[in-house]
Amino acid sequence: MINLQFVTGFLLALLIGMIFSVMVYLKFKKQQQVLKDKHNQFMHLVETPNDFIYYAEVQPEVKFLYLSPSAENFFGEGSNAKAYISSEVVFINIHPDDYHILMAKLKGDADYSKPIIQRWKDKDGTYRWFEEYATPVYKKGKLLALQGVLRNIDERVVLQEKLTYQLYHDVLTNIYNRAYFELVFEKYNEKRNTSVAIILCDLDELKSVNDNYGHKQGDILIRETAQLLDGFSSDSVTVARIGGDEFILFMEVASEIEVDLLVKSIKEQIDELNIRLSIGYAFTPNSQGEMSQLFSLADHNMYMNKDRRKVNV
Repeated sequence: MINLQFVTGFLLALLIGMIFSVMVYLKFKKQQQVLKDKHNQFMHLVETPNDFIYYAEVQPEVKFLYLSPSAENFFGEGSNAKAYISSEVVFINIHPDDYHILMAKLKGDADYSKPIIQRWKDKDGTYRWFEEYATPVYKKGKLLALQGVLRNIDERVVLQEKLTYQLYHDVLTNIYNRAYFELVFEKYNEKRNTSVAIILCDLDELKSVNDNYGHKQGDILIRETAQLLDGFSSDSVTVARIGGDEFILFMEVASEIEVDLLVKSIKEQIDELNIRLSIGYAFTPNSQGEMSQLFSLADHNMYMNKDRRKVNV
C-alpha cells in the first residue's frame, strides 16, 4: 500500500526542486545577458573610430600585447603589427613637448586617477590630441603593465581654443582685451617680479567721429589704431584694448630708455596716419605689488598729455 504522506512529500520536494531549477536557470540567463551587454559595450568602445584601447607590459621592457584595430584609423594600416614588434615605433610619434608625460606614465609617476592629455603624430604627419585613461597593473607593489583607452579630442580642443580666443580677444579689433590684460596684471603683481612699463593710449577724437560721421566710421578709426599699436607687439610687449577708446601696451623691459624709444616710434607712426592719440607711460624696476600704482601713474601721465594737446590745438 502506497504511503500517501511519502508521496505527498516526494511530489512537494520535486516541485520545490523544479522551482529552484527554474530560478537558477533564470538567474544564469540574467547573468549571461549582463555579460553579453558588457561585452557589447566593450566592443562598441573598441570599434568606435575615435577611440582605441591598449594593453602593454612595462617590465622587463615596454611591449604592447594588445592594440585595438581602431588604432590604425589614426596611425595607418599595419601600424599595430609594427607596434607589437617594437614599442619605439609608437613612441617616436609622441609630440616632443609631451614626451615627459609618456615617460612619467611608463615609470609609474603619473596621476592615473586623472585623464592624461597628449599629442600623437598620425599617418599624415599631423599631431592629434588624445585624452587617455590609463589603469596601472601592479605586482608586489611594482608597476608591471598598463591598460588604457585613448580618445581623440581634436574637436574639443579646437572648440576650447576658439572659446579661449573669444574670451581674451576684443571682438572689434581682434587684439587682446581687458580680461587678458587683467591676467597679465595679476601675474606681474603677485607672481613675477621684474622691471616693467605700462603705456596707455587714448583716442582723442573718437566721440567727435562717432557724433559727426557715425559709429561705423568710429569703428574704422578704432581698428586702424589697434592695427597700428599691435604692430609693436612682441614677446616682451603685449597690446590690448581695455576700453572703448583706450589701449594699453604692457612691456617687460630692462630700462626706461626702451620705453622712451617705443613711445617715440608710436608717435611717429601716429603722425603719419594723422591719428590723434594721447599717450602716457610709467616704468618700475619691480612689478610685484606695484602694478596698481604703475597703472595709475601711466593713466595720470596720459591725461596730462591729453590736456597739453588740447592747449596746443
